[in-house]
Amino acid sequence: MRATAPPQNSALTTLRGDLPDRYLTPDDIAELFEVPKETVYQWRKKRTGPPGFRVGKHIRYDPAAVHRWACERMAADAV
Repeated sequence: MRATAPPQNSALTTLRGDLPDRYLTPDDIAELFEVPKETVYQWRKKRTGPPGFRVGKHIRYDPAAVHRWACERMAADAV
């Protein structure tokens, strides 16, 4: 029998269960929050979304920072 690799989790399921072990891309953020990728870019431009950083020409997001941002948003909406 051949061993099979464990199933790959999407950013959505991984972040909910535990923080992923890699930085997230704009595509991951769009999938996570179920919004178009253009919305993610608008959040960045307006500085209203999760904090991201550049790696060369690429944007990446720290999963812990995204989680904090989401928690802050939920707390602000609960008030």
